[in-house]
Amino acid sequence: MSATSLPGEAPVRGKRADAVRNQQALLAAAAAVFVTSGVEAPIREIAARAGVGIGTIYRHFPTRADLVVAVYRHQVEACAAAGPALLASVDSPFAALQQWVDLFIDFLVTKHGLANALRSDTGGFDALHTYFLDHLVPVCAQLLDAAVDAGEITPGTGALELMRGIGNLCIGGDTDPRYDPRRLVALLLRGLERQR
Repeated sequence: MSATSLPGEAPVRGKRADAVRNQQALLAAAAAVFVTSGVEAPIREIAARAGVGIGTIYRHFPTRADLVVAVYRHQVEACAAAGPALLASVDSPFAALQQWVDLFIDFLVTKHGLANALRSDTGGFDALHTYFLDHLVPVCAQLLDAAVDAGEITPGTGALELMRGIGNLCIGGDTDPRYDPRRLVALLLRGLERQR
């Protein structure tokens, strides 16, 4: 691994456009499976969803930890890109925030298995946490600021504070089918709304 790459990140080299697309499709399929079945889901389930053979997955990601970390990074990047895109395409900044939070919850569900997948690589976990903060806190702050500027929510809630609150509400959602973290997160977001 180079000094500039993180665990699960392929070394930088020229890849054909179709290879990049295939890898992105594989990561999206793995993320979807992780959300529904957890990071310990069988590799064959991921391969079936991606429409590839198991060998293709192992060629790209020799270990489960490599795959989980790559999915984590893929989801961070997708979540970071979604914030500005939602602000540009949705009429209400608060609605954009709500849609972004829904994507963030999907990401958090996958993230819960990350520590187990990286059992002995605490340095890699710390690097990923920094990557997460550097990419997602500014996006959440941009969404909050836009909603405040539009008069849709009251000022005073910080991005990291909100993200931690959402993260805490998501704990336990993967172990208790009676618990619906999305419903509680929706209540939290409604609490931010400016009273009319």
